[in-house]
Amino acid sequence: MRRDVFQAIADPTRRAIIGLLALQAMTPNAIAENFDSTRQAISKHIKILNECQLIKQKQNGREIYYHFNPKQMKEVDLWMEQFRKLWETRFEQLDNLLENLEPKKS
Repeated sequence: MRRDVFQAIADPTRRAIIGLLALQAMTPNAIAENFDSTRQAISKHIKILNECQLIKQKQNGREIYYHFNPKQMKEVDLWMEQFRKLWETRFEQLDNLLENLEPKKS
């Protein structure tokens, strides 16, 4: 089954893993230390993130390090843009309304 980026980020643990890897590359064990889940559960989350190419693995000697791949978040960013524009417009309308409701100082 081919997973997409939206399925990957739907899980809070996977979002937390992405957050960790956005700060620095980490080994699977280092990632797992940040969670109360089993190492096997974290491995499954890592596998899903890797399948969606949100993270990439690189071998460094005997260790495997996972790195965040921000390019894969572009699809999410494009989808979110429509909502950003909608909310910016609504906030501007609210600002205008509040300005008109405030009593004018003489």
